[in-house]
Amino acid sequence: MAARDRIQRYRKTGGASDLVRVEVLVPAARRDDILSQAAEMRAEYRQRKERLQEDIEEAVGRYGVRLLDNIDLDRLPDLAQKAKVIANALIERGDARAFAMGCRMLDEIG
Repeated sequence: MAARDRIQRYRKTGGASDLVRVEVLVPAARRDDILSQAAEMRAEYRQRKERLQEDIEEAVGRYGVRLLDNIDLDRLPDLAQKAKVIANALIERGDARAFAMGCRMLDEIG
């Protein structure tokens, strides 16, 4: 596999998926500030994505049959859409704990 193909695959499905490259011009003295801020943004984004994945796994584990009786999660393209569908199902069909979990997931999505 060529290096270019590996880079494209990494950007589409690997650790850099859902991220974009940005080039900006800043004073040389402030370069480290921009780099540290970008690192913080990436870390926050990855933590949010991880929390959503954990919430989805917990919801499916606890309420799988009741919630997903007519929902095909494999057809949804990204994690945020899956979380939104599951959160709405939790709110509509679940108990008080499911309602709270669904609201938390919707807050996490934004």
